[in-house]
Amino acid sequence: MAVTRYTKMAYDSADDLVFGQAKHPVSYGFGIKIGAGVVIPEINYAPRPGAEKDPEKLRREYVDYISKDILNRAVTAGFPNVQLETEWVSQMNQEKLSAPVVAGQKAICEKYHEEYGVNCAVRQTIPDQREADEGLRPGMGGRSYPEKLFECAEIACENGADNLSCETVGGKEFADYAVTNGDITAFLFGVGYLGSLDMTYVWQQFADIAKKNKCVAGGDTNCSGANVSMFMAGGYLDNDVQRTFSAVTRCIASARTLAAWESGAIGPDKDCGYEGIICKSIAGKPCAQEGKNCQCAHCDLQGNLIAQACDLWSNESVEYHPEFGGTSVQCWFGSIAYEAALMNTATQLGQAKTLRDMYMYTDRTRGPEGYVLAYDHAYMVGQAIAEVGNDLYLRAKRAGQKGAEIILKGYESKELPLTNKQLDTLKSIIKTLDGLTDDTDKITEFCAKEYKDTVPNYNPKNYGL
Repeated sequence: MAVTRYTKMAYDSADDLVFGQAKHPVSYGFGIKIGAGVVIPEINYAPRPGAEKDPEKLRREYVDYISKDILNRAVTAGFPNVQLETEWVSQMNQEKLSAPVVAGQKAICEKYHEEYGVNCAVRQTIPDQREADEGLRPGMGGRSYPEKLFECAEIACENGADNLSCETVGGKEFADYAVTNGDITAFLFGVGYLGSLDMTYVWQQFADIAKKNKCVAGGDTNCSGANVSMFMAGGYLDNDVQRTFSAVTRCIASARTLAAWESGAIGPDKDCGYEGIICKSIAGKPCAQEGKNCQCAHCDLQGNLIAQACDLWSNESVEYHPEFGGTSVQCWFGSIAYEAALMNTATQLGQAKTLRDMYMYTDRTRGPEGYVLAYDHAYMVGQAIAEVGNDLYLRAKRAGQKGAEIILKGYESKELPLTNKQLDTLKSIIKTLDGLTDDTDKITEFCAKEYKDTVPNYNPKNYGL
């Protein structure tokens, strides 16, 4: 698949960004239309431990229990749309376990669409088990995880996946070091540049596989980098990783996530990509988001804000088990479906932007991570990326610089409170980023020497260098 970099914004202004509406809507599955005027709930789940030990047991878990429970609840409560997301457990990288699940979910969706009129589809998110020291590309020796990655894509698409997605790990060796040590240069080089190279490589092939099998190539996220940074930064009780560092890493990561769409994916991206608002502002493609209704999986500080321009609204993931209100997937589906219904009602009443702004202002100053993702600020980060969109390294650097600038201005205007340590970290990040070269070859040479001992599993061949 050919690569087309974004060098201009999809929207004329930040105010054009709103939930349920994307410049380039996507249709697939049985009646699902994303970004075409309504927000669709996307329910994510995990099987009970032990289900993966037997192909038939795993199929029953995903199809006869999880999928059927969700679809039954959609009919019972009168929700017209639902997207299921199956994030494959690691053992599903073999056809005997994964193919029956994919085919079974396709069949049950068709059944409920025909019998009850429920619009439904399944996103199959395949596992990326590659390891930098074993080789990220096929034929590099070590384990066959790169080969398995593309085999999984083929299996998913051949057996009826409506949407193909992934959480790729390119740049993770640098991200792990960077977050642990508060090193913004390592994050910029590893995630911003190397990660973008890897995502481009992977998604060109994913897009071809999906197209060949009449499947929609969805998108990706920097779960392995920016999310790790955010989770380690934590909330008000935590102080190991500063939230100003986390916020800037999220901006850098957005340039990486964008590369999937530039390489043939058409959306939506992954729900755990909090950077989705930035990517949507650039590309105009629909984005999935998670926030206050994903408390079953984790806590964040922008649970309302992140709903501001979503096209899919997700619970993140919940293990299948009984609860008082039904099974876990039924309960959490109800939670996200009612929230989506609120957004859609606001749209019908001409109040979408009012609700959008209420979401945004609720968490705008709760922390720097939400502040930089508020849609007006996210648009500015998007502009910084698009202005130098053809240069993978420079656009990631500009995204980080713009994010840091936004946070500092917020502090100086007394809108955004920061602790002394958060402010010191932010000023250090600004000084570091401003001092780095704009030249890709020079930063590559510098980082190869600088991190030779601290990131020993870095191999330029993993990234075609």
